This record gives sequence, C-alpha cells and structure tokens, in this order.
Amino acid sequence: MPHLPADADLSRRDFVALSVASGLAAAAGASRAAPLPVIETAVTVKTADGDCDAAFFHPATGSHAAVLVWPDALGLRPSMREIGRRLAAEGYAVLVPNPFYRVSKAPQFESGANFDFSDPVQRGKLGPLMGSIGAAGAAEKDAAAFVAFLDAQPQVDATKKIGTQGYCMGGPLVLRSAAAVPGRIGAGASFHGGGLVTDKPDSPHLLAPKIKARMYLGVAANDDERQPQAKDQLRDAFAAAKVSAEIVVYPARHGWCVSDMPKEAGTPIYNASEAERAWAALLGLYRAALA
Repeated sequence: MPHLPADADLSRRDFVALSVASGLAAAAGASRAAPLPVIETAVTVKTADGDCDAAFFHPATGSHAAVLVWPDALGLRPSMREIGRRLAAEGYAVLVPNPFYRVSKAPQFESGANFDFSDPVQRGKLGPLMGSIGAAGAAEKDAAAFVAFLDAQPQVDATKKIGTQGYCMGGPLVLRSAAAVPGRIGAGASFHGGGLVTDKPDSPHLLAPKIKARMYLGVAANDDERQPQAKDQLRDAFAAAKVSAEIVVYPARHGWCVSDMPKEAGTPIYNASEAERAWAALLGLYRAALA
C-alpha cells in the first residue's frame, strides 16, 4: 500500500538490543509441522464507544496465548482474516477487530486488489474511517476492551502475555496498545507502519517509556527512503526507555506483507518471500515473549 501519511513481561526491563536479533532468530525455527485445526467465530466486543464487530480465531482445543491483530487502512476483510486464521493454526487465540466500527460494520472493502490509492475519490473514503480510530484516546480505549475480551475467553490462557501486531495504519496502533495495557501486552510487531515517528507531541514513538513489551518493527525500504531518520529515532526512544526492540528495514515496498495489495505502477506491492521472512520473525517474537 502506498504510504498513508499520519494527518515474558520485561519486569527487569533490561535493554538487550544487541542480542534481540539472534534471540528471535533462534526462537523462530520453523512453523508447526502440521497446522492446528482452527475455529473462526464472528464476535461483538463492547467498547467504551460502542459495539465492535470482530473475528475471533483459535485452535479447536485448548487454551492459548492471545494476539490482537490491527488491520491496515482497508480494514477487516478476507486478507486480514487469513492472517488471523494462519496465526491461530500456529497455536494462538487471535482477535481481528473492525477498527472502523464507530463508522460502519466490516467489510468496508472486500479487497485491496482493485483499490487505487492514487485516486483522490477512492482515497477520500479512507479519511473518515482512519479518523475514527485515530481520534485521541480511541485506540487506547479499544485496546483495553479487546484485551479484556480476550482474557475472558476460555480459549485464551490468561496467564500468558498477549501479543499485538499491525499493518500500515495498524503499526502505530500497536505502540498505542502496548502503552495502554502494558501489564498484559508482552510483544508488539509493526509491519510497514505509517506515522510511527512524527513531529507532533502525540507521536507514537514517544510512548516508549510506557511500553513493557518486546517490540519488532519491520520497515519498508521506500518508507525508510522517505523518512530515513525515523528508524534511528525509534531505536533511540526504545533504548532510552530500556525496551527490548528490533528494527529491520526490508527490501520491499510499503504494504509488502498484505496479500491483496494492488499493483503500483504495474509492479506488485505484495512480496511473498519478504512477507514469509516477516512472518518467521513474528513467530519468533511471540514464541520468545508470550511463553
């Protein structure tokens, strides 16, 4: 997706930046030899601002560490459901909410494949949607409600920390969630997150002192070219807060992890090989931090 501008509890909180990369790589290993059978349920989560429609995925038996998935700007749709389903098959209980429930029920878009981000009319549809979750305090309230929902499910092992991951618009929501519910969220992953570092007083990177989760941030090459200082500002913020974090620039374009992204100038945005690399890093993060 072209860049959309932003208009284990670490009780000792020891900063181990030099060892994070090797630790995650060792923890990642391979995916399960046989994916677990998965159950998908349509659920409604009561939040401070209303009823949020969402999809809940979990293995057919047992209780598991939970994960909250924040969709990108096109919202809860088949490609995001597939992420939730695949993660549940790895042994997690996964909630994928409609982040735009304040405006309308999902899906707002069936697929990103035919969405033209260069078309002002189509792009204009995103403004009210993104504004609803971008409003002050909205993500924080939602994160608290989503965590409470997950902790109340019998398929969730509430003795384990919760993970959260997000794509594009969902990237900063990961940071806001981790800062809002630091006692429960033990791992956060942002992939091609937009607006992680801004010059505003509410910039997500400034939340680092409130975060206790282990963090992983995958940055698209073209985002890094556009804002080369952002990765260093993120590293500095996490280091100062003694938050364990790994920040990786991928040789891929903004949106590379999402399978239904449209082509841009005739070239696919989705990059299967780099998406699988990001997936392996994600699993490594969760296996290390949510045990």
